[in-house]
Order: sequence, then C-alpha cells, then structure tokens
Amino acid sequence: MSVTDPLVERAEPVAVDKGALRRLLERKLALFALVLITMIVGAALLAPLVAPFDPNEQFFDGLTLEGAPLPPGPHFWLGTDLLGRDLLSRLIYGAQTSLVIGVVANGVAAVFGALVGTLAGFFRGWVETVLMRFTDLMMAFPALLLAITLAALFRPSLWIVAMVIAMVNWVQMARVVYTETRSLSEREFITAERSMGASTPRILVKHILPHLLSSILVFGTLGISTTVLLEATLSYLGIGVQPPTPSWGNIIYENQTYFTSAPWLVFFPGVAIIALALGFNLLGDALREVLDPTQKGRH
Repeated sequence: MSVTDPLVERAEPVAVDKGALRRLLERKLALFALVLITMIVGAALLAPLVAPFDPNEQFFDGLTLEGAPLPPGPHFWLGTDLLGRDLLSRLIYGAQTSLVIGVVANGVAAVFGALVGTLAGFFRGWVETVLMRFTDLMMAFPALLLAITLAALFRPSLWIVAMVIAMVNWVQMARVVYTETRSLSEREFITAERSMGASTPRILVKHILPHLLSSILVFGTLGISTTVLLEATLSYLGIGVQPPTPSWGNIIYENQTYFTSAPWLVFFPGVAIIALALGFNLLGDALREVLDPTQKGRH
C-alpha cells in the first residue's frame, strides 16, 4: 500500500494554478475579451442607471413626420425603432436577456452534460450504453431544428427559452467529459485508489472531477457564445423571447422590414450579438491555452 500512496498523491491535479490568471492577462486577445465582456455585463447590470430611457417608452418625437424611425442623433444616440422607442436603451436591456439566457442555459447544459459524461465514462457497462446512446440520439437531431420544435411546443418566455436551449446544448459537453473520464478511469492512480478500497464517490470527487474542471470551464465558456447565438436565432424567428421584453434577436425581427431604409436597426443589434459571442470565444480559447498543460510554453 505504501508503494502506491505517492502515486496517488502525485495524481492530485491543481485545476487552476495561481499563475493561471497572470498568464491569462498576459494574452492581448484574452485581455481584449475580458474588457469587452466586462463592458457588456456592466451595461446589463447597470441598465436602469446607464440606459437613457425606458426601453418600452414610445416617444411622440421618436418618428419622422412620415412615421419612419429616426436615424442616430444627439437625442437618440443610436436612433429609434419602428415604434419610436430608443434603440440604445433597448440594446442595453436586451443585454440582460442575452446574458441571463446565456449563463442559465449554458450552466444547466454544462452541469447536465458533465454529469452524463462522467457517469457514462466511469461506470461503463449498461450505464455507458444507455447514456451515450441517448446522447447520440440527441446529437442526431439538428440543434436549431430541435430547439424550434421544443420552443413551438411551449409558450415562449425568458425561462422557457433558456431551458429549451439547455436541452439541446448539453450533448457536446457530455461527449468531451465522457472521453476524458473514460481515459482517466484507466489510469494507474485510479487503479491504485480502487485497490486501496477507496469508495466510488471519493474517486469521483477527489480524483476524476479535479481533472475535468479545466475542460468543463473551457467548454462552458465557449458554450455561452453558442447559447447567445441560438437565443438570437430563435428570437429572430419569432419563437424566442417575446416582445415587449427586449432581446437582440427580437429587435432585429421587429425591425427587419426597415433593413434598407433604416439599416441601423439591424446593424447595431447585430454588432452587439457578434461582440458578445466573440468575447466569450476569445476568452474560451485563451482559457484552453492557459489551463491545458500541453499548451504551456507555446505561442
């Protein structure tokens, strides 16, 4: 037993070492992503303070004499929409919707996917067969088509959309965690722990999960951008978050008829969607390089 004890001790990983944050901030793209995400999150959290107007207030002077939206100007910085509402205010409050759905939906998907992948990779046998065949079945359906079907079955709302997106986004996490767990369960330090009589919960909590944390963190971060894009797509199709609740996707949906005469109504929410997705993609890539031991020393 004493021979295997050092082996088990050396197998204990440190998911995020003390220098991880420093190495992350040394990367210019990661720093840019953090600044971008912080600005969007800050605007969303402080929306009542930073938004110039109520997002649903319709202004009598918010339309031209012909009833068309106003272009960007000194009073309405990003112009107005087809109902005379301030576009900037709606974009700021729309950030709340995108972030809530992005964090909640992706969080649920990450936890459920990690649980399925860990159980299937560790227990094998019929547990692996049932869970991974179910995962394969879910992966066989196009994510957008499945999300549209589920959204059509339920009455669209903020939380329903979040749960629908979570139901179609967990499979990628499950696959990644399953592969890593299966590989880890065959390692010598796991065999040593079993021979020493360690219980299954102890092995999972003390040895398997710490090795998985970096992958879960990286793929969870990358998944937020996918979630934001999927929410915007569903809202654009009219089956996502319903008006008057502002969402970047339904802002484009509501104003698409003015695409040629008032392009700012489509351009600005499109830029917001791209900026948030880009920020989380860059951050996820940087985290993968910082937390993956095989990437250390590479540029």
